[in-house]
Amino acid sequence: MSAASHDTHATPHYFVPEPSRHPVTAAFALFWVIFGAGQWVNGVSWGKWSLFAGLLGLFYVLFQWFGDAIRESVGGKYGYKIDLSFRWSMSWFIFSEVMFFGAFFSALWWMRVHSVPMLANPENALLWDGFKGVWPSMQHGATASPAGIIEAFETMKPVGYDAKAGGLALLWSYISHSLPTVNTALLLTSGVTLTIAHHALIVNDRVKTIKYMWVTVALGLLFLFVQGYEYYHAYHEMNLTLASGAYGSTFFMLTGFHGFHVFIGMLMLLFITLRLQKGHFSADKHFGFEGAAWYWHFVDVVWLGLYILVYWL
Repeated sequence: MSAASHDTHATPHYFVPEPSRHPVTAAFALFWVIFGAGQWVNGVSWGKWSLFAGLLGLFYVLFQWFGDAIRESVGGKYGYKIDLSFRWSMSWFIFSEVMFFGAFFSALWWMRVHSVPMLANPENALLWDGFKGVWPSMQHGATASPAGIIEAFETMKPVGYDAKAGGLALLWSYISHSLPTVNTALLLTSGVTLTIAHHALIVNDRVKTIKYMWVTVALGLLFLFVQGYEYYHAYHEMNLTLASGAYGSTFFMLTGFHGFHVFIGMLMLLFITLRLQKGHFSADKHFGFEGAAWYWHFVDVVWLGLYILVYWL
């Protein structure tokens, strides 16, 4: 909704948009995404170009589609019922994301509590002779793989430092060996700055809102850079990769998907900030802002679960 307030009673009870080309064009773009991906994994060289072309087409369609929705909102066509439908839609979307991460957390729990101990039972000795039922799936530098197909690796720790360093080098060593904790501080701080921005918008302090929104976006972007460095450190210095057994696959799947969600949430907040600078949203009508804030706080909560279950336990 724009900064100018609209009379709720003047808006239609139900808004019925005009026939749109966007669903058809989005489906067409998605067809080329799936078709290209299928060809690419089967060794067809042009498959990747079909995939990339389909993604570009999909992003273009979404840009137009969201632009239409923004113009309808700013034009005062959305009343109470539409606002309510948006809230329910965002709630169910976040619920689906909860189930998505719940599946990965459950897989991690099942492997640690059931699968790994079961494979080390005497009943499975004939099939997995010499298998070590330990978690993480390495022990004293040797992996739990009896066939030796998993190279030795190090596990990612939440905190650490180089005991040989001193002075400023010790401080940098502590930071570089505690990247998960650094990222936790960044995300928690971003949740605070986003809340400050929201309260500022409620009292119609637009300057303060925009300032703290930019800080939130910057913290999200910094989180992604730190995670990228963490992955580089894991691959090149710890030999921790996706191929590092059950630990490596669950570590990168959970943290990687979370990083993707941080990227999406950061884009949401970026576009909301740009809309704020254009005068969109008002103190009493700003669900676009609230929806993005809901998503970002959800990302924060998921990271806290990751931080405890993946890095500490």
